[in-house]
Amino acid sequence: MEPIFTKARLSGANLDRANLDGANLDRANLDRANLSKARLSGAKLDGANLDGANLDGANLDGARLSGANLDGANLDGANLDGANLDGANLSKAKLGGISWDDETSWDNVRGLEKAIRVPEALKQQLGI
Repeated sequence: MEPIFTKARLSGANLDRANLDGANLDRANLDRANLSKARLSGAKLDGANLDGANLDGANLDGARLSGANLDGANLDGANLDGANLDGANLSKAKLGGISWDDETSWDNVRGLEKAIRVPEALKQQLGI
């Protein structure tokens, strides 16, 4: 059974290296949370507020981040293979060393032109 944290208030929480694989965090408030190296494979984060969150090295393989606010989030080294980022806000997000694949969905992503360290291959793929 998946852990359910829908609409949870976890602002500033230290979830470093936490195992949240498959967790339902839809619309959760995780602004400024430390999710460094967290396991979020298959997690549901649709509409979540991750403003300024630290997701450095996090595993977001197959995670749903549709409409999530990742403004200023640190995603350096994160695994985004198969993740759904449709409509997510990536303004000022740090994207150095991220991994993604053909299954990663970037439809209607906002703020990529203001993101930091966007890999050249991703810019080319998305025509930025």
